[in-house]
Order: sequence, then structure tokens, then C-alpha cells
Amino acid sequence: MEEIPTKEIGELLDEVSTKVPKLITGLLDTLYSPEAAKKMGQSVGSMYKELKDSGIPADDALAMAKEYMASMKSMLSSVNNIHMGG
Repeated sequence: MEEIPTKEIGELLDEVSTKVPKLITGLLDTLYSPEAAKKMGQSVGSMYKELKDSGIPADDALAMAKEYMASMKSMLSSVNNIHMGG
């Protein structure tokens, strides 16, 4: 039977446990920056405009844009919950 390299696994987990939180914090800082908010607003506005220009009624386009924005908020909330340990 092969021996499990517990020392190496422990070292790997120690390394991961220090790097992953920094990675998530950096990602959240990027996602919640003023630049990211501006881009998200432009993205939602562009989607709404494209939908209307494609013949989608304004009320339906607005509902779709709201759903898109809600899905983005949900995704960001999920990432934040993972980061906060929730």
C-alpha cells in the first residue's frame, strides 16, 4: 500500500489557506470598485437598449434588464458569502 504524503498535503493546504482569502479579497475589491459599478451600469443599460432596438417592448426589456442586474447581485453576494465564511 502506498503511503499518503501527509506532510506535503499539510504544506499544500497551508499555502492554499493563505492565498485563497487574498485572492477572494482582491476579486471583491475589484468587483465592488467604482469602475466595476460604472461598467455594470453600462452593461445593463446597453442590454436594455439592445433589447429595445431588437423590438422587445420597453416593459419587457426593463424586466429583463432588472433580472440581469438581480442575477449579477446574487452572484456577487454568493462570492461575498463564501469569502465571509457564510
